[in-house]
Amino acid sequence: MTLLLDSIFSSVALGHFIVDLLNSQRLVVFTYLAVQTGMSNATLGMISTIYVWVASASQPIFGWLVDRFGQRRIAPLGILWQAGLFCVAMSLPGMWALVVLVLSSLGSAAFHPAGTAQATLSGRSRLSGREVTSASIFFFFGQFGYFFGPMIGGPLLQRFGPAGLLALGALAIPLGLNAGWQMRILPHPESRPLQAGALGLKLTVSRKFLVVLALTGGLQAAAQQNMITFFPKHLADMNLSPGIYGSMAGLFVGGSAAGGVLGGWLADRIGKRRVAFTALLLASLPMFAVARVGWTPWLYLIVPLAGALTGAVHSILVVTAQRAMPVGMGFVSGLTLGFIFSAGAVGTALCGPVADVRGFPALFELTALLALAAAGLTLLWPRDQAAGPV
Repeated sequence: MTLLLDSIFSSVALGHFIVDLLNSQRLVVFTYLAVQTGMSNATLGMISTIYVWVASASQPIFGWLVDRFGQRRIAPLGILWQAGLFCVAMSLPGMWALVVLVLSSLGSAAFHPAGTAQATLSGRSRLSGREVTSASIFFFFGQFGYFFGPMIGGPLLQRFGPAGLLALGALAIPLGLNAGWQMRILPHPESRPLQAGALGLKLTVSRKFLVVLALTGGLQAAAQQNMITFFPKHLADMNLSPGIYGSMAGLFVGGSAAGGVLGGWLADRIGKRRVAFTALLLASLPMFAVARVGWTPWLYLIVPLAGALTGAVHSILVVTAQRAMPVGMGFVSGLTLGFIFSAGAVGTALCGPVADVRGFPALFELTALLALAAAGLTLLWPRDQAAGPV
C-alpha cells in the first residue's frame, strides 16, 4: 500500500496500464485485418514481429536517453506519442493503419525503460529493497492493460469497427499528462547516472550466466508471444467471434499479470531460480493441453493458467539482469526488455510457418517445448546469487 500511495510510482504504473492497453489492441486489430484481407498465418506473424521489433529494438536507445535526460521527460512523452498515433491509425484504412500502428509503438519503446527503472528504484527505497516485488507490481499494471484491452477492444471492434477504438486512445492523453505532472519533482539525472547494481546490490556473474539468462528470457518470451499472437487466430479459424477470441486473449494476459505479482513476491522470499524453474516447467502442461483439446469451455481455465505460469518469470528476468549489469539503470532496463520482446518476436516469426504447414496443434506443442527448454536453462543459474534479499 505504501508503494501504491506514492504519487510517482502510481503515475508510472497507470502509464504502464494505458500503454499496454493500446499495445494489446494489435491482438484483435491484426486478427481482424487478417480475416478481412485473407492474410496468411506467416504474414500475420511477420507483421506482429515488425511491430514488436520496432517497440523492442529501440528500447536501449531510449534507455540511454533516460539516463541522459531523466525518467520525468521520457515516460510522459512516450505515452502521449503512442496515444496520438494510435488515434491516427484507427482513422486510416488497411495497410496504412498497420504502418501508423507500428510507428506508434515507438511511444511504448520510450516509456518502458523509463517506467521500469523508476519502479525498481521505488522498490529499493519504499519496500526495503524488495525490487522484484516492486517491478512485478509495475508489470502487473501493464499486463492488466493487456488483459483488459482485448476484452474491451474486441467487442468495440465488432460493433463499431476500428473507429470504436478511438476512445481508448483518447483515454491515454490525460494519463500521460498526469505522469508528466507527478514526475516533475524528480531530480535531473546526474552526470553519472545511478548504476543498476548500486546500493550494495551489485551482482558479479560470468558471461556464461548472462548467455544462459538471455536464452531463458528469449524462450520464455517466444512461448508467450506464440500464445498471444496465434491463439486468437486459432479461435477465429473456428469461426468464433472477435468478442470471444478477444476475451480469450485477455484471459491469457490477465493470468500473466496475476502470475507476475505472485512470482515476484515468491522470488523475493524463496529465490529467483526456484520460482523460475517451477513456473516454466508447469507452464508447458497447459500449453500442451491447448494443442490437444480444441474448443472447449475448459479453455477459460487452461488459458489463464498458462499465462500465469509464464508471466511469473518476467519480473525475475528483468531484475536479475539489472543487478547483473551495473550500468545506467535506464539503459540496462531498455536493453533487457528490448531483448526479451525482440526474441519473442523472432520466435513468433519462425513459428508462423509451422502453423501454416502443420496446423495450430503442432505450433502449440512446439510452444510447450519452448517453455520446457527455458525451465531446463534455469537449472544453470547460480543458486543463491540469483535471488534477491528477503
